[in-house]
Amino acid sequence: MSCRRRLSLVLLLFLIHLASALETGAINATGTAHRRRLSRRQVLELRKKLNNINKPAVHTIRSPDGDIIDCVLISNQPAFDHPLLKDHKLQVKPDFWPDQEDGAASTESSPGDDKVSYQLWHQSGECPEGTVPIRRTTIDDILRVGGSVSRYGRKARPPPNPRRIRPPEPAQGSHEHAIAFINGGQYYGAQASLNVWKPAIQVPNEFSLSQMWLLAGSFYGDLNSIEAGWQVSPLLYGDSNPRLFTYWTSDAYRTTGCYNLLCSGFIQLGRSIAIGATISPLSLLNGAQYDIRILIWKDPRTKNWWMRFGPGILLGYWPAELFTHLGDHASMIEWGGEIVNTAPRGHHTATQMGSGHFPSQGFGQASYFRNLGYVDGTNKLKTQVMLQTLAEHPNCYDILRATSGDWGNYFYYGGPGQNPRCQQ
Repeated sequence: MSCRRRLSLVLLLFLIHLASALETGAINATGTAHRRRLSRRQVLELRKKLNNINKPAVHTIRSPDGDIIDCVLISNQPAFDHPLLKDHKLQVKPDFWPDQEDGAASTESSPGDDKVSYQLWHQSGECPEGTVPIRRTTIDDILRVGGSVSRYGRKARPPPNPRRIRPPEPAQGSHEHAIAFINGGQYYGAQASLNVWKPAIQVPNEFSLSQMWLLAGSFYGDLNSIEAGWQVSPLLYGDSNPRLFTYWTSDAYRTTGCYNLLCSGFIQLGRSIAIGATISPLSLLNGAQYDIRILIWKDPRTKNWWMRFGPGILLGYWPAELFTHLGDHASMIEWGGEIVNTAPRGHHTATQMGSGHFPSQGFGQASYFRNLGYVDGTNKLKTQVMLQTLAEHPNCYDILRATSGDWGNYFYYGGPGQNPRCQQ
């Protein structure tokens, strides 16, 4: 490589790093500005409340992205603050794994390059045996969402409903989706591999996510939902990094559930993955594609819902005590993308879904979900899935499904948001 080309590459990398730093600084400045207006008494009160979220750490790791990862004893994690889990007996591993269906496409390998994303904080260390890594919540995190500890990390509306029966959209913006789904059966788990990108977010209180949902109950009042995937949410995390997330609710997001470990409920067991932490590395346009792999299934004996991340990392489980309808089975599974469009000037924003490219652009440019499957009542992992699709605004974000021998059932999805065809 010539000296001129090396200098050009160094300059390009510096400009990318500078733009990222300025973006993160602008987001965090919101929380810092609010903190300057707080009295000493208010700061002390906030810190007291944060102590209920941030459990004492036996070891602390500072991630390159600015996160603080606390290594907390398994027995001291937030889950056990939940009143329904007072007498819960910890399950250290699942009693049953889903049986692979004969002839099914493997969930352990990728066609072509086998590239799997993990997390950025691993560059700075690891948590000791007997602990779990938990992203520390800060005062600035709380202040970015208005200073309410009780509402931090909670959703404001139901997930996509392919039956198109929806409550009114909330004032903070409309939620738009490009999803594939199955419904009408009895489902005891779901799986997918999805590639990870860094979609641009135009307005800090918008977000972009890619996830799967396991759903049961009514979208209007008693909906049970288990969710997992990756998301970019400047308001929640203070930056625009894609992060692994989980969510749960048992009453349609009204009073129960939250993202990650920001309220009690999900029991984490693995010490190598921090829920809410930055995923790294990321997919490249016309370059390497990096997946995260997620399998969620119900243990037939304990009725707990387990989550596996990557080729074989047991992340933890949602205890059966948390749910009503999901105490039995899910009646719908959804996979795909979601964004929030606040339309600040009466026009659709340019917040991207997935890679920011339409599904018709295919591999290397569009986002995908592959090797989709569900677990049936006999604990078999079924990969012959009859998918339906929904894209509410296909000129902004669309979806295109397909099948292949290596990828099984898969689809491309996403889009750029605002463009000449997307003006609503």
